[in-house]
Amino acid sequence: MDVRLLLGLRRGGIAHFQLAAGQTTRAVKHRKVEEIWLFLGGRGRMWRKQGRREKVVAVKPGVCVTLPVGTVFQLRAEADEPLSAIGVTMPPWPGPPTVPQ
Repeated sequence: MDVRLLLGLRRGGIAHFQLAAGQTTRAVKHRKVEEIWLFLGGRGRMWRKQGRREKVVAVKPGVCVTLPVGTVFQLRAEADEPLSAIGVTMPPWPGPPTVPQ
């Protein structure tokens, strides 16, 4: 997934995320940040897990999702076009997320 940091302040930031058509990210877990994503283009699925609770959400333009601290998540783009989103991160994004253990 390509991540382009757009702007940041002391307590938050915003980034553009793009996943190539037909690609799947590895499952990751943010340990210190939470995010709100707004999907802008493409279609796909986002898997999220918080403790014992798991959910798969169909994503497309206009869909928003939240990723609270500690959520494990994975994203898959449909084969026909890239999937893109804008994400607000609180606090600012510290770098690549960690792999869940």
